[in-house]
Amino acid sequence: MDIYEPQEDSLLLKKYIKKYSKGIVLDMGTGSGIQALEASSSKKVTKVYAVDINKESIDYCRRNIISKKIVFLTSNLFNIFKINKRFKDIKFDTIIFNPPYLPDNPNDNDIALDGGKKGYELICRFLNEAKPFIKPKTKMLLVFSSLTGKETIDRYLSKKRFKFKELEKENIFFEGIFIYLIENE
Repeated sequence: MDIYEPQEDSLLLKKYIKKYSKGIVLDMGTGSGIQALEASSSKKVTKVYAVDINKESIDYCRRNIISKKIVFLTSNLFNIFKINKRFKDIKFDTIIFNPPYLPDNPNDNDIALDGGKKGYELICRFLNEAKPFIKPKTKMLLVFSSLTGKETIDRYLSKKRFKFKELEKENIFFEGIFIYLIENE
C-alpha cells in the first residue's frame, strides 16, 4: 500500500484550510498529512486529529511531521472515535475530508482512489457517520470529482439536512474537482 501523494485535489483543498479551520480539527484520510499540517499552522486551531485507514500513511506522518498540535491515528473513518474511550464524546469544530472518490476500477485496487462502485459511496458513509461528531456550527471541507456524481452528492447532502456551497471548481484533464463547504442546517 502506498501513501497518497498530494495531487491537484489536495492542493486545491489546502487553499481553504486556514480560512475555515478552527478549534478541534479532524483531517479524515490524512494521506501525506499536508492538510493536517496546514490546519495546525493556524492560531485558531487548538488540536488536529489526522486519521487514515492506511497504517503506512500514519507511520510516514509520525516520522516526518513534528507538531504538538497533531495526533496521528489509524482508523476506518470514525471507528477510533467510536471504540476508544480516550476519545469519548469528542466533537469537531472543523472536518477536512479528501476522500477516495473515483468509481470502482476493477483493474486498480488502490484504496486511496476507490470511493465505491459509483464513487460516492464512501462520501455518503462518511456523512452518515459524521453527525455524532459535529457541533451545530461545525464546518466541513470536502473535495470530490465530477466523476463521483455531483448531483448525487448534492441530493444526499440535502436529504441529510446539510447546508452546502461550492467554494471552487477546477477542471483538470477529464474531470472537474469540487471543493464544498458543508454545515448543519
